[in-house]
Amino acid sequence: MSGKDVLIQVRDLEKHFDGGSIRALNGVSADIRRGEVVVVIGPSGSGKSTFLRCLNLLERPTGGAVVFDGVDITDPKVNIDLHRQKMGMVFQHFNLFPHMTILKNMTLAPMKLLKKSREEAEEKALTLLDRVGLRDRADAYPSQLSGGQKQRIAIVRALCMEPEVMLFDEPTSALDPEMVGEVLEVMKDLAHEGMTMVVVTHEMGFAREVGTRVIFMDGGIILEEDRPQELFAHPRSERLKTFLAKVL
Repeated sequence: MSGKDVLIQVRDLEKHFDGGSIRALNGVSADIRRGEVVVVIGPSGSGKSTFLRCLNLLERPTGGAVVFDGVDITDPKVNIDLHRQKMGMVFQHFNLFPHMTILKNMTLAPMKLLKKSREEAEEKALTLLDRVGLRDRADAYPSQLSGGQKQRIAIVRALCMEPEVMLFDEPTSALDPEMVGEVLEVMKDLAHEGMTMVVVTHEMGFAREVGTRVIFMDGGIILEEDRPQELFAHPRSERLKTFLAKVL
């Protein structure tokens, strides 16, 4: 792999809370290559979500660097908003604007930030809604949708910004079990189309089936990383063995 293939370089990332008494990240380093689906797993409190949120500086690291597309975005002189536009983020809760229709939710940012015309933004939004089977909900409001529908909308809303990478922070953990599949299906399709993705999840089936690489975190560090087949079949550390025994 050449250096050009690496989209995000994470170097010695530290994140401390409460004046340093809580160390959520303890010197994490990782490379995320274009087209990879990196799935981050680990117990609660292991630093997974903090790691993900540091990638687009929703959490500002205490130390270390995040280099995105050749630019050190942890440098205070960098316009982080410009780089965030290229990083789609999907949260556990859907963060849709309740007073706007689905179509308005999807076209607001492309019109404002990418300076797209209303026609252009709407055409793109409707194409994406088609793709997730929700075109007929374009004029509905978020309160009229199920949790699974809202999360599918949250994903395609992020795609309206034409991002280079999609970051998912436990996208299915707030959903009823029967709605999880429809959201994972959209994420699988994205992966098959070559979208670079970093996914924090408890869905081990997704990690095994769709991940190109799985990172296991505990205590604010990366304990193991490997291709899913290897990591699940041959865990090296006792900590990972214990974790997998509980979740598989």
